[in-house]
Amino acid sequence: MAAELDKDAVARAYARWAPVYDMVFGSIFERGRKASIAAAERIGGRILEVGVGTGLSLPDYGWSNRLVGVDLSVPMLRKARARVQEHRLTNVDGLAVMDAQHLGFQDAVFDVVVAQYVITAVPDPEATLDEFARVLKPGGEIILINHLGAETGWRAAFEQWFAPLARRLGWRPEFRWERLMGWVVRHGGVRVIERRAMPPLGHFSLIRFARLGGFAGDNFVAAGATP
Repeated sequence: MAAELDKDAVARAYARWAPVYDMVFGSIFERGRKASIAAAERIGGRILEVGVGTGLSLPDYGWSNRLVGVDLSVPMLRKARARVQEHRLTNVDGLAVMDAQHLGFQDAVFDVVVAQYVITAVPDPEATLDEFARVLKPGGEIILINHLGAETGWRAAFEQWFAPLARRLGWRPEFRWERLMGWVVRHGGVRVIERRAMPPLGHFSLIRFARLGGFAGDNFVAAGATP
C-alpha cells in the first residue's frame, strides 16, 4: 500500500488553495459536483457534506434538504460561511471544522453523506469511510466523487511518478477501485449500488454505497455498476 498522507500537511495544503480554489477548480469539478448533488437529492433529508471546502455546492441543493458541512481547513470554511450568508442559505444547519476520520456526530443521524474529491485527500480512507457509514441511517447513501487510479498503462505510470508531489499538494493520485471494494467486503454493512465515469474524460467517478439495514453481509456490486 502506498504511503499515507499527513493530516497537518493536508490542512496546510488546502489553506494555500483556499484563496484561489473556486477560480482554479470550480469549473473543472462542476459536472461531478452537480452529479453528486442530484444523487443526494434523490434521497433528500438531512445531508452531510464532508470536505465542504468553500461551500461551492451549498447553493445548488434544494431548499427542502437540511445541510451540514464539515472541513479540516479553517480558511476554506471561512469562505463557505461567507457564501452561506451571501446566498441566505437558511437550509444550512451548520458548518464546522472537523476531521473526516473522527466525525463529531451520533450514529445514524444523516440520510446522505456526500464527499466530493475527499477520499484521496485523507490520511486513512478506510477509517474515513467507516465514519461515513457510522453516521448514516440504514437505507441511506454515501456518495463519492473521486479520481480512481489507473491499473495499467501510461496513466498508471504517470500517477506513480506524480504521487510524491501530489501528496505535498494534498491528495494521492494512485488510489484504486480495489481499495474501495476491499473496504466494502471488510465493513460488511454496505454495498455498492453505482460506479459511473464522469467528465472531464472520465477522469473522475461517481460512486454510491447504500447502508444496509441492521445486518452485515449482502455485499455485492449492483447491476449497472462497473467493477
